[in-house]
Amino acid sequence: MKVRDPEGGTWRVTRRWVPWRRRLRSAGTGPLDGLNGLGDDPVSAVIAIVLLVLALPFIILALFVAFEFVLLLLLIPFAALARVALGAHWTIEARRGFTIWWDAPSGDWRESGERIREVAHAIGEGRLPPRTVGADDDGE
Repeated sequence: MKVRDPEGGTWRVTRRWVPWRRRLRSAGTGPLDGLNGLGDDPVSAVIAIVLLVLALPFIILALFVAFEFVLLLLLIPFAALARVALGAHWTIEARRGFTIWWDAPSGDWRESGERIREVAHAIGEGRLPPRTVGADDDGE
């Protein structure tokens, strides 16, 4: 559920569908950002090869993130079915923008839905949840 606080900040209060939190860090600018100005001479080819070698860790990281995303897409239907069928407890989380700010265990599907509405209503009124997820835990 998407809600705005009185200062105009966007919050999202949702269920966490998998038992873990994704831990992504912003990559910023990469070593290949300057390749647009390279020519087609041998010196430019050497520079491009050096930059490609420097970019290799970023490429490998991107492949791992893509693999995690595909794995996540494959596991979500099974995790959701197991949680709904077996009555597993859900964890709900409030994200300020896309940064996880607060999370707490909740009850089954119905109870977690009610809790999501309560937390979203409180945020809309200006009663923000306390920060339970530190900056080191959520990828900042």
